[in-house]
Amino acid sequence: MVEIFTIENISDDLLIPLDGWAGGLRPFLGQRDESKKRSIAQEISKVGKGNIAAQIFTFRELAAATKNFKAESLVGEGGFGRVYKGHISPTNRVVAVKQLDRNGLQGNREFLVEVLMLSLLHNENLVNLIGYCADGDQRILVYEYMPFGSLEDHLLDFTNLFYSDLSPNKKPLDWSTRMKIAGGAAKGLEYLHDTANPPVIYRDFKASNILLDEKFNPKLSDFGLAKLGPTGDKSYVSTRVMGTYGYCAPEYALTGQLTTRSDVYSFGVVFLEIITGRRVIDNARRPSEQNLVTWAQPLFRDRRKFTLMADPSLEGNYPIKGLYQALAIAAMCLQEEAGTRPLISDVVTALEYLAMPQIEEGSAKGAPPNTYPLERKGSGHIEI
Repeated sequence: MVEIFTIENISDDLLIPLDGWAGGLRPFLGQRDESKKRSIAQEISKVGKGNIAAQIFTFRELAAATKNFKAESLVGEGGFGRVYKGHISPTNRVVAVKQLDRNGLQGNREFLVEVLMLSLLHNENLVNLIGYCADGDQRILVYEYMPFGSLEDHLLDFTNLFYSDLSPNKKPLDWSTRMKIAGGAAKGLEYLHDTANPPVIYRDFKASNILLDEKFNPKLSDFGLAKLGPTGDKSYVSTRVMGTYGYCAPEYALTGQLTTRSDVYSFGVVFLEIITGRRVIDNARRPSEQNLVTWAQPLFRDRRKFTLMADPSLEGNYPIKGLYQALAIAAMCLQEEAGTRPLISDVVTALEYLAMPQIEEGSAKGAPPNTYPLERKGSGHIEI
């Protein structure tokens, strides 16, 4: 996967009229050299106005928890650093320890955004931040440990060598589990868009950032790229393009204009990955199939080919009506025009309907092509 992360200047990028949970960010986001003179912990405490419950760890404590960050404790690697499994004394609590790459001021800004976001926002579909370490030039985040790794590990990467908690004989995700994960992830975005004040645009929605517990309940992680959404009479926020190639909404990639509908597009990409079992960009496939969205667009328009889009590893074990309704949701989220995409709250409602018992009746296994219509009625409204 090609990543195009570029951390922009926070003071220019995030300094907007703020209220609600983010009201204390204004003074922090306008500082540059002054903030460097204070400790990270002091900055976080000041900005959080005493509401930051995250524990402050020393580097020595986290080195002990991860066996000195040895390879045997490594459970993952990403664009910003490595993640280790650790045990915190004296309770022996199992945690995930993310050690960020030491890249100076950019690392500080990404680190601060993530600590502040996860300290001030709480939802069952967002990963829980336990604490952090800012000793010297170390930037380390401590999260709750998600034993089943990421959605990518189960859906797209059966060769993950990191997560020792995953069975080497793990089976492909079944249909109902895929819909459960999609629904929970959508609820995480719904909380960020509709409950947080001001709203938060996640900006990095992808399979590797959706973590799973032992019951396949999903939680969104990695909030370093999260952006405070538009407020007042503003309809979008202008910013540099950041994220992972293939997941960015077309209008955001072209103009830098970011809205919550940009996240909806990214959700559509991941949902299509969930349905098809294909990566958004896969250079190992024939040229016409390397870009998932480009490959899927003509198929959306031909109902006779809908079953060709289902992940072959499902072996036909999915409700045919449910497949077509899932494709309807994905197609709506992937509309070129941002205004025609649904709100994430509409997506959540549609996925809840999709998970209802009557949708699970029947199977595509051995079934002839179905003519269930892919309906699109109104601007951004899902009809299923």
